[in-house]
Amino acid sequence: MANELRTLNLELATFLSMVRKQLVVMTRYPVDFIASFAQIFLIILIFTFSAVMFEPGGISASSGTAGSSGAVMMYGFVLFMFVSDTLWTIGYNIREEQYQGTLESLYLTPASKFASLVSRVTTIVVWTGILTIAAVLFVQLFLGRLPFHNPGLAGLILLFSLSGTFGLGFMFAAYTLIVKESAQTAANFLQFVLMILCGMFFPFRALPEFLQFGSRLLPLSYSVDAFRSTLMGYPPGFPELAPIDVEIPIVIAFGIVGPILGYWVYQRAEHHARTSGSLAEF
Repeated sequence: MANELRTLNLELATFLSMVRKQLVVMTRYPVDFIASFAQIFLIILIFTFSAVMFEPGGISASSGTAGSSGAVMMYGFVLFMFVSDTLWTIGYNIREEQYQGTLESLYLTPASKFASLVSRVTTIVVWTGILTIAAVLFVQLFLGRLPFHNPGLAGLILLFSLSGTFGLGFMFAAYTLIVKESAQTAANFLQFVLMILCGMFFPFRALPEFLQFGSRLLPLSYSVDAFRSTLMGYPPGFPELAPIDVEIPIVIAFGIVGPILGYWVYQRAEHHARTSGSLAEF
């Protein structure tokens, strides 16, 4: 028992050291902090004006309380921010480690590979949380109060959704180890596809029927639908893809199976890179 506790403490200390290293790297580029805030607010302004435009009655109808269009866009944007971080940041950081020439030396140490991968995105997720809170407050100045129901259940859905996208992030990191620079093109394409099929910024019913069929094949679509429908208080027509008591088990299964499968795929790709001698190549 004592050995297990010592091992656990060592793993935790290693993880915190890796997170601290990522935080130090982030704080060395203060302009990025300012730019990220400015970028978020510009995007929010575009979404806000779009929501007002499509809301019946325009700005007069949106005063006081945000309409369904604004809530769909805003809560979809919140999940999009977190999903983008967990999905792509791991792979991008793997590429940076290869450029810096530190990936191979890191993997020659007995440090936890899992902790190394997760630490790359932990600081980003915390920063995204701060940006998201600021963005929601900013939107409410323009559209009025957003519907905010069932925060506990919505938080649980968000947690399992992030866990599932960690698995997708591990898979993308594995793909990055194999194809290297070409992964950037694939990431841009996949981000656009997921943004459309998962209905991040619009209701699923706005999609053609054949695209809705594709949406129902993606667990992430159920995460988006369940998350924003829960925060909106299940208004008429929401959730759209399935009843909420069906969507939540899908999201939970996605959050449990996703990281296990994704890390297994990453281990296979890492083993291939080690044996082929391409781990440090970029």
